[in-house]
Amino acid sequence: MTRRWGDAEPEGTSFPGKTYAEAVLEPAYNQAKRELLGPMLAVDKAHLIMLFEQGLIREEEAVRIAEALRGLDPERWRNSVYTGQFEDLFFEVEHELLALAGEAAGNLHLARSRNDMGIAIYRIALRDKLLTTIRSALRLHGSLLDFAARHAGTLMVAHTHTQQAQPTTLGHYTAAVGDSLERDLKRLRAAFANCNRSSLGAAALATSGFAVSRERVAELLAFDEVIENAYDAVSGADYVGETAAAVQLAAINLGRFVQDLLLWSTQEFGVLRVAAPYVQISSIMPQKRNPVSIEHARSLLSSAAGDAATVLNMIHNTPFGDIVDTEDDMQPYAWKSLGTLESVYRLLSKVIDTVEVDAELLRRRARSSFAPVTELADTLVRTERLSFRTAHRIVSRVVAALTERNASIEGLTLEALNEAARSELGRTLLLTQSQLTQALDPDHFVEVRRLRGGPNAEVLGRALREQASRHEEYAAWLNEKTNAIGKAFAGLDDTLAALSKAAPKR
Repeated sequence: MTRRWGDAEPEGTSFPGKTYAEAVLEPAYNQAKRELLGPMLAVDKAHLIMLFEQGLIREEEAVRIAEALRGLDPERWRNSVYTGQFEDLFFEVEHELLALAGEAAGNLHLARSRNDMGIAIYRIALRDKLLTTIRSALRLHGSLLDFAARHAGTLMVAHTHTQQAQPTTLGHYTAAVGDSLERDLKRLRAAFANCNRSSLGAAALATSGFAVSRERVAELLAFDEVIENAYDAVSGADYVGETAAAVQLAAINLGRFVQDLLLWSTQEFGVLRVAAPYVQISSIMPQKRNPVSIEHARSLLSSAAGDAATVLNMIHNTPFGDIVDTEDDMQPYAWKSLGTLESVYRLLSKVIDTVEVDAELLRRRARSSFAPVTELADTLVRTERLSFRTAHRIVSRVVAALTERNASIEGLTLEALNEAARSELGRTLLLTQSQLTQALDPDHFVEVRRLRGGPNAEVLGRALREQASRHEEYAAWLNEKTNAIGKAFAGLDDTLAALSKAAPKR
């Protein structure tokens, strides 16, 4: 028989179909052995301990299952390939336990389902990735704090609408980026809190008639709390959606800073010199120092935002129940978005730690710019008792006349200002030359901005100390959570070892 174009390849008559295995089962198996095997075995251990403590399985059964769990070799699965003999890694591990412990291992699945178990495994995997990302975010936050402190007195012109606006300092700008990153940290921490909740004991969706302790399993696995409603436990995917939303916003926020870094690294702007380990040369142009580390950061942040958006899109308009859309096919996008964001945090921390700043060039630009003239308008309000709008018109008239003939701020003389004042007020100003000179001094502009949040060195120093204090609080929280999880998982192994010692001599 002649095969027609479009005819399917033979799929066989038994599970799994060849294309189904290639498109779905094999990728899911490979993801599971890399990301989910450890959490899966931890859930098995915790469930066994709880069943034994609750008197739901006999000591002899508990001992045999404990010995079997301790006899498993995780590296075997990490190096394995998908054969189709089992639907997925869960059934392969279960088969191995049955082979090692006999029919007793069948009771390990007492009062639980793939539903509540799977969600718990995903939450364990995701919380670990959240903590890793938060750790690297804190590293970048620390780099920004140090950089801001070093440049608290580095005068620069700030921009609004991409145009020169007012004098500030590089430290003030960087502290603002630090504040933005701190909000991203707060969102990631909130995502961790909603992720680190236990679904175990919900079973398929309605709990179990066996008297299991949901609280004990949560404690054994270092979950902070139990998801109250069993249906919600297996259906609510917003824990991963919240993570995706936090990652997406964090990537977008950081991308705006990265865009500034790239602009400042251009020869035309000429302010930043990226350290040699983070630049590449051109294959044809000998003079090039391409800041590709920052370019990669920009593109990777877009990738992180895109993968996070995929998570939210996959959850959108799905039924509120246990569904595959929120499981094997979707979870890797959340992992990847977190992993990408984490790598950019680490990279940018190194770039910021080693970048050179041409502070003198920034200062010259600030002193030759019209950026300080807001303070001149403010000064006219004080010396002439004018409304700010009238003072604004006088200064604006002078600046407009100077810029029309491409004149610099040196042309903003007392004579020119008085001429504008006569047109607006019908009189000259009381302003003195020394007051004009001071009003046009960008250092004075920064100095008098003493309000909370301003660039004044003392005010900025206080803000940076407050940021540093919050940084330490986040670091302490991170260490507490990391240590709690590590201690809990070590405790699982210790308890299993103690059970194994109770095995009868053979």
